[in-house]
Amino acid sequence: MDLELNERVVLVVGGTGRIGRAVASRLREEGATVVVASRHAHDGLVLDARDDESVRRGIARVLDDHGRLDALVVTAAPAAQTLDPARSSDPAQVLEALDAKALAFLRVAEAALPVMVDAGYGRIVGVSGQNAFMTGNIAGTVRNAALVITAKNLADQVAGSGVTVNTVNPGTVSAEPPREIPRGTGGGCTPAEVADVIAFLVSPRSSGVSGEAIAIGHRLRGTSGL
Repeated sequence: MDLELNERVVLVVGGTGRIGRAVASRLREEGATVVVASRHAHDGLVLDARDDESVRRGIARVLDDHGRLDALVVTAAPAAQTLDPARSSDPAQVLEALDAKALAFLRVAEAALPVMVDAGYGRIVGVSGQNAFMTGNIAGTVRNAALVITAKNLADQVAGSGVTVNTVNPGTVSAEPPREIPRGTGGGCTPAEVADVIAFLVSPRSSGVSGEAIAIGHRLRGTSGL
């Protein structure tokens, strides 16, 4: 299938991380012009998703360099392993986790949306995680669930404008995910599998999908949701 991404300009925030690198590579294979952004970019765009001014400058730079912004992928967030399990319910850690992931997504999306709405076309994808659907770690759950809820609100806000907003929720990401999926857990996935789904969601082919939270890797075995 031709994803019709040739010459589309896609900004990947957090593009130097494991998932971000896979996404950037996959999109380039499809012919997209990919702008990789991170806080400490060497060859890409410097953009700190936790700083409003940095976000504003980053979006402006993309528009100055390319004249358009067709899609945004936000993978930026500290790894789940950086959360201290002993402080799962510590309000300070919960607030920090929320700001570093869900609010980081919101800052960049809010900066990109007016550009896309004016153009009558745009795709925004945030990377959350299956922890959004699990209990046992308040900081981990809240930061992911808040991103999903934020994206749904933004999708509704721009419904009918030609702009879509979705999230993907990977299970544990590794080079070789285990085949066995115990009850109460989500299935694992590879960075390439995440990138494949995101490539579709940022393409013109995905125009009928918005406001969705899509699990990658089997979604929480032993649970259901309507």
